[in-house]
Amino acid sequence: MLRLGVLDQSPVRGGGAADAIHETLELAEICDRLGYYRYWLAEHHATPGLAGSSPEVLIGQVAARTSRIRVGSGGVMLQHYSPLKVAESFRVLEALFPGRVDLGIGRAPGSDQMTARALREDGSPEYFPQQVADLVGFLHGALPPGHPYAHVLAMPTGPTAPEVWLLGSSDQSAALAAHLGTGFSFAHFINQEGGAEVTRAYRQAFRPSAWLDAPRASAAVFVVCADTEAAARRLAKSRELFIVRLYTGRPGRYPSIEEAESYPYTERELAILRHAQGRTIAGTPEQVRERLEALAADYEADELIIVSIAYDPKARRRSYELLAKVFGLAEASP
Repeated sequence: MLRLGVLDQSPVRGGGAADAIHETLELAEICDRLGYYRYWLAEHHATPGLAGSSPEVLIGQVAARTSRIRVGSGGVMLQHYSPLKVAESFRVLEALFPGRVDLGIGRAPGSDQMTARALREDGSPEYFPQQVADLVGFLHGALPPGHPYAHVLAMPTGPTAPEVWLLGSSDQSAALAAHLGTGFSFAHFINQEGGAEVTRAYRQAFRPSAWLDAPRASAAVFVVCADTEAAARRLAKSRELFIVRLYTGRPGRYPSIEEAESYPYTERELAILRHAQGRTIAGTPEQVRERLEALAADYEADELIIVSIAYDPKARRRSYELLAKVFGLAEASP
């Protein structure tokens, strides 16, 4: 059975960043009740339209307010941080919520380059593979004997560890995930080009590890579900304008539908918009299910991580509710 999860970027609308964080907590409670399998929190910095800058803080809040759903990062941008510190933060979360914590790791900065330097001045992408190897080693107390930190323990120790996923929109993280024996999630909502081939290659190259004996793959997809196709496509217009502004160096809060409909797009901006539409699935529940099942089959994915954003938080919640119903997710009893 295809599993469905959630990736929440904590979008900022008219009410401000604090409202966005509280909407994240409310949506997590709803998705837990609806039967979604995972709830991942994104990490972005210096982005006015996305409030989630610290997934490790939000994970604890979400996990405390839910009971069934796995909760994790989608993901921690590891180049900014010490692998040991990340391991310890997530081992604390695992101690608080055993068997429910995911550690998704991203290679991108999640910010502009200036902000990335402010976060960690000596961070550099070429060290990412070693950082991931060290982080996994710290989590499981399994650094090789000759490692300079082989005798350093990530506290608190315990019988379980967070489930590790590498996130990416290219083949680099997929290859590393296969080599280290972790899960891999392809960011289709960022780049749909070649995603199926990358994910299938991950499966073929996967090497079993002490923490994962078989490949585990997912794809993160932007979805808007509504009662009619026209309504869903209209809801998606807010994100389309947000993406256009982001890609042209004018990041801001999520615009309303009315603002998006009246915006005077240039030809270059229309090209960006059409590209964004190509990696968006918008429609009725039945239309969305058909396209998602086809995408999952193409990717050979065990699960899909759903990114749904609408200017109206009620429409966003409704999108997740319709999707849960059409996929027959097991809703919790009142």
